[in-house]
Amino acid sequence: MPRAFSATNPDTTRRFLFDVGAVSVIAFIIVSLPPGDFADAYAAAKINSGETVTLAELDAIRDRFGLNRPLYVQYFSWVGKMFHGDFGFSWGYSRPVVEVIAERLPMTILIAASTLVFTYATAIPLGIYSAIRQYSFADYTFTILGYIGLATPNFLLALLLLYFANSFFGVSVGGLFSLEYQDAAWSWAKFKDLMSHLWVPVVVLGTAGTAFQLRIMRATLLEELNKMYVTAARATGLSEFRMIMKYPVRLALNPIVSTLGWELTTVISGAPIIGLVLSLPDTGPMFINALRSQDMFLAGAMLLIYCVLVMIGSFISDVLLMLVDPRVKMGAN
Repeated sequence: MPRAFSATNPDTTRRFLFDVGAVSVIAFIIVSLPPGDFADAYAAAKINSGETVTLAELDAIRDRFGLNRPLYVQYFSWVGKMFHGDFGFSWGYSRPVVEVIAERLPMTILIAASTLVFTYATAIPLGIYSAIRQYSFADYTFTILGYIGLATPNFLLALLLLYFANSFFGVSVGGLFSLEYQDAAWSWAKFKDLMSHLWVPVVVLGTAGTAFQLRIMRATLLEELNKMYVTAARATGLSEFRMIMKYPVRLALNPIVSTLGWELTTVISGAPIIGLVLSLPDTGPMFINALRSQDMFLAGAMLLIYCVLVMIGSFISDVLLMLVDPRVKMGAN
């Protein structure tokens, strides 16, 4: 592997650590921007429920969680603990942040990974077929569906799925498990139940990305098919399918592969709203609730994890681009 992409390269490691540090500062600033603090959110919740809260109680909360300290002191205390695997204490859940996130992060990663697989496994073949059969009925159909997919917000598509599934089929597509499997131990039956529900958030989150990548694949492949090397390859006697897959498709994959990090960003940024609409047991609803209740350490940790996942996705896209296009590997050397 070229040194420029090597995970053991000291420059790469230092840059990654610097990026994580910069992201941690930005994440902490963002979650600290709203006026008030967790004590104020706690007081508002108490008052809305008809209970009373005293100033002494609020002062005790601020003193307990260190909310009365300057922000830079809170930040360095938070970062210092992170080096020991401690992301702080979740005030809303009354548990360590690591425990709260560990319960839901695997589902978030599963949904994000499944969405990316669905996006590229659908967009690339349809884009190739649409380019080869330009101006055919299938091409027009995929084009119309692509525009609809790009124009429809994810949360609206989720609401439509909920409505039609309940109105016409009498089933609920919310959540990732049926009622009898929500608190059950893992088994083959629970796994099959998960797979039967997983397609809903995957389709909702992946529709816009699939439509976008389909258009990119079609446009890029059409451009490659009109180049002289394709004519020369046909003259060698290669079959049409083998020629297309060996040369123009491989080059047309460059913009698809290079945008993997962007696609992961889109999936992660859309996941909280979709998770809230579909009642998913992932980090999305938890992240939104942490922002609403100003649970600073939980919200900051989640924002930091989301950013790190995007950085990892960008790194993977660079490595894949190097594997797909040898010219990138030569340039890295």
